[in-house]
Amino acid sequence: MIHIYTRLIIFSALTFGAIAKAENWPTWRGPRLDGTSIDKGFPSKVAPETVIWKSELPGLGHASPIVWGDKLFTVSSIEESAERVLLCLDRNTGKLLWQSTVLKSPLEGKHRLNSYASSTPATDGERVFTAFLDETPTEQTRKANEGKVIAKGESPKGTVVVSAYDFTGKRLWEARPGLFSSKHGFCSSPILFKDKVIVNCDHDGDGYIVALARDDGRELWRIERPNKTRSYCPPLIREMAGKSQMVLSGTKCVTSYDPNDGKLIWIIDGPTEQFVASLVYNEMAGLLFMTGGFPEHHNLAIKPDGIGNVTDTHIAWRTNKGVAYVPSPLSEGEYYLVVSDSGIAHCFEAKTGRIVWEERMKEHHASLASAEGNVYFINDFGTLRVVHPSETYQLVSESELGEKVFASPALSEGQIFVRGEKTLFCLGTRKVEQAAR
Repeated sequence: MIHIYTRLIIFSALTFGAIAKAENWPTWRGPRLDGTSIDKGFPSKVAPETVIWKSELPGLGHASPIVWGDKLFTVSSIEESAERVLLCLDRNTGKLLWQSTVLKSPLEGKHRLNSYASSTPATDGERVFTAFLDETPTEQTRKANEGKVIAKGESPKGTVVVSAYDFTGKRLWEARPGLFSSKHGFCSSPILFKDKVIVNCDHDGDGYIVALARDDGRELWRIERPNKTRSYCPPLIREMAGKSQMVLSGTKCVTSYDPNDGKLIWIIDGPTEQFVASLVYNEMAGLLFMTGGFPEHHNLAIKPDGIGNVTDTHIAWRTNKGVAYVPSPLSEGEYYLVVSDSGIAHCFEAKTGRIVWEERMKEHHASLASAEGNVYFINDFGTLRVVHPSETYQLVSESELGEKVFASPALSEGQIFVRGEKTLFCLGTRKVEQAAR
């Protein structure tokens, strides 16, 4: 097992910067974009001795916190003033250090389970990157919406806004890579690769993925996406089959691109229309795992060594059981774990797709996370379950945050940061030590 985690540590260092003693959590789902931490010493429950601090956040949002050193960042929407703001908090105390208005714009149409601040920011240790949707009318949006009949529940075309801030809250640059329209709102989180900020903009129109330069926001490459269908998946980037691959589901397909230049490597048609959950990779099995979506439901295990259209050749196994639409799954050891939006958790044997166990956990929209061989499930009602994957369902602990939760947790240096409906919680004592598994 050591060689697997050694490669993961090397990947994190190349992608996000060298690791000193322990891991930051710099972006959506952490340094490997898959919800896993290789730090140690995390708490297993919510208790008076494990709640180090809790801080009430201004506004509302489903964006996760991110962590770099002594600072935490997240975004929020102040609905009364139509502001979308970037927040910086002190990691050690939870004190709000500063608040910067990124965007002031009319509130877009959205799904009742979405928020106006659902895109988790990303940081490279020098800058913090955000993504929002601006529905302030412009000449470009007026032309795009001209003659269009906006049905009830539909949304006009707005403009994607990607911004960079320094650690004092000063704006460094802003880019507007294109239009976006979806009746469910906007929630695509920016991710980082080398010198790039990458944002997926699958929508009900001419969808695209764009890579912007971290230093000044100029466009480095652009992918024109097929099928013109809304999806919201941040890509997963991995070394697979001897090459860097950026993989995601969305707009009626599953695709792999070279993150260096955006060129297509392989594609799978379907298996359904819309997706929210990100993919994960199991190195032991050598398989990618996709869960989703709407209107049909699929779990796919995909061999990542294809070229071109691999619909008929590279699906290792599939099932319509245990499928999640919103919460992203997790790969842990020899297992693939997923929890449906309705709250049914499934543990599969990664290689074969055999269902190892299933368990009811109530409604669930936060994505899964893991550390030290344990998997963290947090349902919509704030129930934290820590489960040890094995051939039987092994519940390590069950405890309550006392607040609704829709955001995914962040794990760093033995601490778990959970964003509730109004409050950011810090669980566990900070342990600055060499990351190890």
